[in-house]
Amino acid sequence: MSGDEHKVLDASGDFQYVVRSGDPVADPQWQSCRLIVTNKRVVLATNGNKQPIPHSNISLPEDPESAVPDDVPPGATVLSVGDNVLLVDASNVSDFAFEYRRATLQGEVILARHPAVVGGVIQDDAEWSKARFRLDDAEVRLQFPGGDSTVFDIDDVGTIETGQSTVLGEQRAVVEVEHTDEQDRSVETHFSGMAHHTDALEALFGAVVEEREDDYELTEMESQVLMALYSGVSPFEMADFVGTTPDDVEEIYQKLLDVGAVDKVRERTEVSLNAQGRNMASEAMSGE
Repeated sequence: MSGDEHKVLDASGDFQYVVRSGDPVADPQWQSCRLIVTNKRVVLATNGNKQPIPHSNISLPEDPESAVPDDVPPGATVLSVGDNVLLVDASNVSDFAFEYRRATLQGEVILARHPAVVGGVIQDDAEWSKARFRLDDAEVRLQFPGGDSTVFDIDDVGTIETGQSTVLGEQRAVVEVEHTDEQDRSVETHFSGMAHHTDALEALFGAVVEEREDDYELTEMESQVLMALYSGVSPFEMADFVGTTPDDVEEIYQKLLDVGAVDKVRERTEVSLNAQGRNMASEAMSGE
């Protein structure tokens, strides 16, 4: 292992190739292995053999079912490696896909622009910079040159958007992540870098947002209240702002508390948006 390579995960497991050179394997067989994941590669170690696969050669398909000829077994993670597809099942690892994405990013130098947006206002003076990425105990930390850093909980991510933009003179994929900062402001941090970095960032943050989503349908007034909170309207001024009574606002706050969109600050009248609420407010605003 090189000096800048470090182990992130070491577990027993099983793997099987289900596609080789673009063709389905007729009779795929599970093989037991020691599964080692570093910040540089995955190693499938069997008796007398080690199969290292660099992260830059691996992708996790957006639709795993379409990449596998038959059904994906429960608990298995699908890895695409060029024209090959293999399944990995790691023992005693509840979410290998999450841990794999963490490994591809842990300690890596990526590109970041922070804060790119503050309270919905684009920060024209924010510049792209190299930043070292870490995700420990559900806490994202970006370390910038010169000693500056920013930290936020991954569970605090409200929305993510992806697209293409010019980054340091090159057209690159960009992942835009909304969260709150140390001053409790809604901000966006924009991420870019190598393709396997942005793929992992999109999947990592996207999984957090997707896990929170439910089918609750906001009423028009609930949408108005959420958007007002998102825009910075004080909860105490809400009734006048949206044109309803304080009692109606209290009922709406209770409903938003029930669906997990806000957190209670005081027993009556005052609430604050959380990550799910910011996500719901953003979707409501985009539908206006």
